[in-house]
Amino acid sequence: MTTKTGLIQAKAIELLKKAPHGIRTSQLLNAIKESLPDMHPKTINGIVWKLPTTRPEEVYKPSRGLFCHLSFRETDDE
Repeated sequence: MTTKTGLIQAKAIELLKKAPHGIRTSQLLNAIKESLPDMHPKTINGIVWKLPTTRPEEVYKPSRGLFCHLSFRETDDE
C-alpha cells in the first residue's frame, strides 16, 4: 500500500519531469489536486512545499515559487 505522501510526491515528480522550465507552485498544486481529487488540499500543499527537502535528489527550487526536476538543472560548466 502506498502512502498519501508517496502518491503526492510521485505525481509531483512525474509532472516536473515533463516540464523543462519548471512549474510554478500554484500550477503544480492545481495539477496534483486534479489528478488526486480525494486528497485534502492542505495535505497536498504541505507535501509539495517540503519536496526540495524530502527529495533533494530529484527536486530543486531555482527561485521562489518555482519547482524543477533535477535533470533540468543547469551546471556552471555550460
